[in-house]
Amino acid sequence: MSKLGVANKFVDVSDYGRPVAKLIAASLKNTGVTAIHITLLFGVSGILAIVYMLKAQFWLAGFFLILKSILDAADGQLARVKNETSYSGRYLDSILDSLLNLALIISIAVYTGTNTWLAILAYMCMQTQGTVYNYYHVIFRHTTAGEITSQIFEDQVPTAYVGESQASVNVLFKLFRVLYRVFDDLVYKLDPRAQHATIFPKWFMFLVSFYGLGFQLLLMAVFMAAGWIGMIIPFFIGYSVLIPVFVGVRRVYLF
Repeated sequence: MSKLGVANKFVDVSDYGRPVAKLIAASLKNTGVTAIHITLLFGVSGILAIVYMLKAQFWLAGFFLILKSILDAADGQLARVKNETSYSGRYLDSILDSLLNLALIISIAVYTGTNTWLAILAYMCMQTQGTVYNYYHVIFRHTTAGEITSQIFEDQVPTAYVGESQASVNVLFKLFRVLYRVFDDLVYKLDPRAQHATIFPKWFMFLVSFYGLGFQLLLMAVFMAAGWIGMIIPFFIGYSVLIPVFVGVRRVYLF
């Protein structure tokens, strides 16, 4: 199963780990391993990436960043094939993504001697870029009968699915909002009418996918392997120049 129907799939450069994620999910379908187990495992992979980066073992750091991206796709894939979709898993996934991104950027700043405020700015730029991708991707899924666990506006606590704890959903939702509200509100203010758009061509979604977290991690892995670790923070700050381009194209040409 996928987030999108076959007719609506597009080339998503951020979702390069999907083929391996499908194999992982298929192999675990009839086991006791749950999607949340995989989510926690990608958290471990992200931590290992940071550890190896601080040890200057950049190829291993890059490997674990890409593995983290693959596992990030595998947890949702497993939840869908086992029909165990949950809000707890959805929010835990996003919470770990945000915390790992912050820890990774700060660790890079420590290793390279970059100013901490620049690192925080790079983190905020990465999160905004990812939110642009997620905002349009979620709208695209909702308008094409795709997976709808993620809502366009995550501003109210959802009712837990059968089999999951409402208390857990409540706590995880609040933490999710603390980490993502500022970015969600910013992107919504940039393009509030996107939810009403009837045209979201695949070429547009392809271009926006360069802002997805998976591609961001791939870029980091490439920079590390190439010995350009000192360029990661300034790159992601400058990479934000595409935000007004994507938003402008959507607002002017796609409605």
